[in-house]
This record gives sequence, C-alpha cells and structure tokens, in this order.
Amino acid sequence: MKKFFWLLLLALVIIQFFRPEKNIAATTATTDIATKYTVPADVNAILQKACNDCHSNNTNYPWYSNIQPMAWWLASHVKDGKRHLNFSTFTSYSYKRADHKMEEVIEMVEKNEMPLASYTWAHKDAKLTEAEKNTLINWARQVRTEIKKDSAF
Repeated sequence: MKKFFWLLLLALVIIQFFRPEKNIAATTATTDIATKYTVPADVNAILQKACNDCHSNNTNYPWYSNIQPMAWWLASHVKDGKRHLNFSTFTSYSYKRADHKMEEVIEMVEKNEMPLASYTWAHKDAKLTEAEKNTLINWARQVRTEIKKDSAF
C-alpha cells in the first residue's frame, strides 16, 4: 500500500509538467460577434460572466486551472464549448449556421441548460437571473433578425 501511495504521488508530480495550451487570445478577433452585430453593454456583461470562458477565445482561468488533471479537464471543456459556439469566430459562420447558433442560445437559456451547472457551481456569479436570461434571449432574437436581413442579399 505504501508503494502504491508513493507511485501515485510521483505520477501526480510528473503530470504537473504536462500542461495544455491556455485559451487566451492577445487581441479581439476580426471575426468576433461584436464586429458585426450590436452587443449592448448589459449583454456583454452577461456574456463575460456566464458564457465567454467556454464560448470565446478568451478564458478567464481560476487558480485551480494550474493543477493537473484539472487543467486537462478545463481545456477539454473549453474546447467542447467552442466547438458548439465560439463568439470570437461567430462572423465566420455561414448565415444559416449563425442563425441556428442564436436559436440554440435562446433554447439553452430558456431551458436553463446554459450556463452548465458544473460551471455555475464553481462560478456562483455566472448564475443568470430571470432578467439576465430575458436580456440574453431578447439580444439573441435581435441578432437572428439581423442575420436574416443580412442573408437576404
């Protein structure tokens, strides 16, 4: 048992040297949603506190992201979130895909599926109030309207 403990401890120390790349962009992408669609200050605040860590190219990392295997789990979580929706590359989406993504934002927020419970457990301030949900949903509907206007050309 003692040997197992020492091997486990050694493995934990060794994995600390293998870190995933952090999701931090130096500048705002030219394909960011705000470059084409209006993102009011109140919506931006909601996105910052509840969405952008997983759905943009800029994650605000907590202290525990420097400890393995948590860093790997977080990197995987962010990668998956960006695969579903990335506000930093939003304007590179086709009109059809962009419209569908905004439709999904509305649906996920209405059903309380976003932000994820695992995220709000660690980030208490990311829990959305009813007013914030309504603000985000109304904004997503407005973006969908703008997308539909743009796609008419």
